[in-house]
Amino acid sequence: MRYLIFTIVLFFSCSTPEKQEVNLLPKPQEIQINEGVFTLSNNTSIIYDSLFLNESKYLQSILKNSLKGSNNSIILEKIEGLEKEEFYLNVSTKELKITASTPEGIMRGIQTLRQLLPLGFEKNGGSAKIQCLQIHDFPKFRWRGMLLDCCRHFMEKEFVMRYIDLLTYHKMNVLHWHITEDQGWRIEIDKYPNLTKNGAWRTEKDGSVYGGFYTKEEIKEIIEYASERHITVVPEIEFPGHSVAAISSYPFLSCTGKNIDVGTQWGVYKDIYCAGNDSVFTFMEDVLTEVMELFPSEYIHIGGDEAPKFRWENCDKCQKRIIDENLHDEHELQSYFITRIEKFLNENGRKLIGWDEILEGGLAPSATVQSWRGEEGGIAAAKSGHDAIMSPTSHCYFDYGLDATDMEEVYFYNPIPEELNAQQAKHILGGECNMWTERAPQETIDSKVFPRILAISEVLWTYGEKDYEDFYNRVQNHYKKLDDLGVTYGFEGVPIKSEVEYINDEFVVKLIAGNRDIKIEYSTDSVSWTSYSNPFTISETSTIYAKGFKNESEYGNFSQEVIKCKSTGKKVEYIIAYNKHYKGKEENNLTDGLLGSIENFRDGYYQGFSGTDFEVIIDLGEISEFSEIHSTFFQYYLSWIILPTSVSYLVSDDGENFTEIETIQNEIDLMQEGKFKHDFLIKNRTLKGRYVKVKANNVSKLPDQHPAAGSDAWIFIDEIIIK
Repeated sequence: MRYLIFTIVLFFSCSTPEKQEVNLLPKPQEIQINEGVFTLSNNTSIIYDSLFLNESKYLQSILKNSLKGSNNSIILEKIEGLEKEEFYLNVSTKELKITASTPEGIMRGIQTLRQLLPLGFEKNGGSAKIQCLQIHDFPKFRWRGMLLDCCRHFMEKEFVMRYIDLLTYHKMNVLHWHITEDQGWRIEIDKYPNLTKNGAWRTEKDGSVYGGFYTKEEIKEIIEYASERHITVVPEIEFPGHSVAAISSYPFLSCTGKNIDVGTQWGVYKDIYCAGNDSVFTFMEDVLTEVMELFPSEYIHIGGDEAPKFRWENCDKCQKRIIDENLHDEHELQSYFITRIEKFLNENGRKLIGWDEILEGGLAPSATVQSWRGEEGGIAAAKSGHDAIMSPTSHCYFDYGLDATDMEEVYFYNPIPEELNAQQAKHILGGECNMWTERAPQETIDSKVFPRILAISEVLWTYGEKDYEDFYNRVQNHYKKLDDLGVTYGFEGVPIKSEVEYINDEFVVKLIAGNRDIKIEYSTDSVSWTSYSNPFTISETSTIYAKGFKNESEYGNFSQEVIKCKSTGKKVEYIIAYNKHYKGKEENNLTDGLLGSIENFRDGYYQGFSGTDFEVIIDLGEISEFSEIHSTFFQYYLSWIILPTSVSYLVSDDGENFTEIETIQNEIDLMQEGKFKHDFLIKNRTLKGRYVKVKANNVSKLPDQHPAAGSDAWIFIDEIIIK
């Protein structure tokens, strides 16, 4: 074993107390706080095993050192027998020692040291006092990743490198880099220059040109930067779907061969790579060859998600491939496509990862599944002996609003599903948080990722029982570190939420602070404000306004309309069941008097029906007279949510024999852009009955002009109002 010695010279002084609070994220497996402090000064030396030369240089850059003098020491020591990322950190008054078997272990230990340094140190240098302690630490999962989508919105090279730093700091170890998409191709490929000449740029509706790409030299720089920090960069090269930018650059890749534009809208497009054309496989192999020359990662992510089969169903070449390969359908054709590419990757010493759709039609022999549509994909993969990475939308999609997934929900996520036995659970490699950027340009990323990533980092690193109180307190202290790192973090949860129940003909309103340090004021007229302390009641249709305050500054606001009518609080019978992923408040969702948001259809106030019609019966409790019926439906066609083609209203006294009141045809274009609600309304009628049936007809399959033509359409309904 050969040691090299350098000295850290710290030119500035800063006063620190003899006893320091230790605040670490993620929480270490074992920690013992001892008396005394280790003092970094202009006479501190660094001693390291030659195996850790790169890590010593990295540490020197953190500590702002020069090479002279000696007194106490920082030691990077190699011992045998530890796991890849396992380390010991022992701090005494004379010696700060990080011990590991590998450079990866040393790097994880250095990140713990970084978090122990006083505020401002990394920016300004100076002397520093570090609490004497002993830490033994190692990760729970070996895959601790974050996906960064640089296609929908382009991210500067320096920004990507900054996120590599932030992942390193929080002991994550994978950057899943999404660099090809419908809306932009971001990686330079020498053999196919049009991919960046054309495919990296899109013309927006206002005529402006948006885009960018990474040169091979920039990618090499990013990968080297990541490698120095022991972050694995896994590239995602999408196929067969999400490939419009490539097809726009080389039309022969599609089933039609027609010229199309780089995608400008979010969502899913029907134009995908042609599975019956051998030149497509030649293209993919050429692209992946150049990708593998750049990226040393063992894994290559190929996407495989959201690939509508409309083009394949109507393509002679694809249909011939199905016959020639003795395949049953287009799902098996996708499996053939992916298996063929997997074989090519395996021959080149790499492994394939795909989103859970690659299970459809049969899983490629050695593929790893990334489960996003819930946990089912990961469960199926693990039970069949395949590795899986867990990143379900319920806990790991940080592009979703806080009302869908807040920090506390992320913290309580368990990547190992209960359905798996011990042997199957070994196939769960770990998890990822996903930062898709359809509605998230670069300047918004911090506020969406932080502080939720602090929770996922602890989920994936730390063993033991969950203690949210302890975690929450450490997060509050950690914000000062994030300030030092220049992170513009967002909220931990929705600043103000409500629970509204309809009891005894009144709405009982409870306001909840999404952060325990928030004070709330509320109003029903937005003029007169009252400090909130206890639930209050509202007896008529009204709008609730609320605003939060933290440290005497306004901290989030809130408004919610409540509607009181004859149907409010009444029982709903579902003839056709809602989709389990969009169940709203379940049995009383359609008559709870609460309206969903136009901006966020995942807010919990909508019920969704995929590929099916909608039919319910509302029991008013007794025969009643009424004159109006409203049913409010939502449309956002880029998320496959389409207004019903028609809505019918029927009435009955006994719940068995119904008389139709009226059928209203939808006259709004199913491809109308934007997010909006539409009210199917009958009014000024003289109506009577106890039971009201509402039926809505789904378009069933998305129309030909839709980017995902042929896929199941969704119906989303908000509220049924009877007056």
